Amino acid sequence: MIEISGLTKTFVGQDGSLVRALGGVDLTINDNEFLTVLGPSGCGKTTMLKMIAGLQGWDSGEITIDGSPVRGPGPDRAMVFQNFALLPWATVLENVAFGLKMKGVAKNDRNDRARDLIAKVGLEGFESKRPGELSGGMQQRVGIARALAVEPKVLLMDEPFGAVDEQTRRLLQEELLAIWESNRLTVVFITHSMEEAVLLGDRVVLMSARPGQIAEIVDVPLERPRSSDVGSLERAPEYVEITAHLWERLRDMHEERRTTTHDLDQRDAG
Repeated sequence: MIEISGLTKTFVGQDGSLVRALGGVDLTINDNEFLTVLGPSGCGKTTMLKMIAGLQGWDSGEITIDGSPVRGPGPDRAMVFQNFALLPWATVLENVAFGLKMKGVAKNDRNDRARDLIAKVGLEGFESKRPGELSGGMQQRVGIARALAVEPKVLLMDEPFGAVDEQTRRLLQEELLAIWESNRLTVVFITHSMEEAVLLGDRVVLMSARPGQIAEIVDVPLERPRSSDVGSLERAPEYVEITAHLWERLRDMHEERRTTTHDLDQRDAG
């Protein structure tokens, strides 16, 4: 279980001004849960994810995983980025096996594990290719396989499908669901897409505009497994209702931000 309590973070902007990214986040993420996180641009979603990963510090508050405070990166967590972050000179097999190599796993064992995951993400036969020879969707499959190779308890995903086309995104969503349904590890998935958040998540966390806080947590009552029946799920009344509700909340947040910005501009002009 991941417990986030009173998490705050302020950055110094390029002009020297202080920017409050997070304004006191309290959140509990259950074991084996697929949690999706949605919110306006700049609300601190990625910042929070990096904090869970141990890649970013914070000003106040605490994050614990199974009762142990997060003090930095650890083998219990793996992260998948939007920009793939692969080693450009390494083959698919070497990229997927990289984390295992760093852990000192014997070459034959790590390559066997890597080949198994490469097949699981649909890239069998591409083991000797390098990232530059792959499409964006294929590169992201490599990134997912690499993250899974180290057998993390927690998989942190920062808009992993944001850089691919819509058809590839749909395929990757189905593949991720199938992988999660077979592994059932804890997933925290950041997205800008309301539809994606509902399709994948057990719960959707809606964050407020900056400084980010938890505005609402929405349960998603769609039955699992979902990977084999995505089309019918998207026609389900619950899916349509939750997606519409999330859009209304986000639209209200954008309108509030626009009004606040306008009022500040008017005040400055006066």
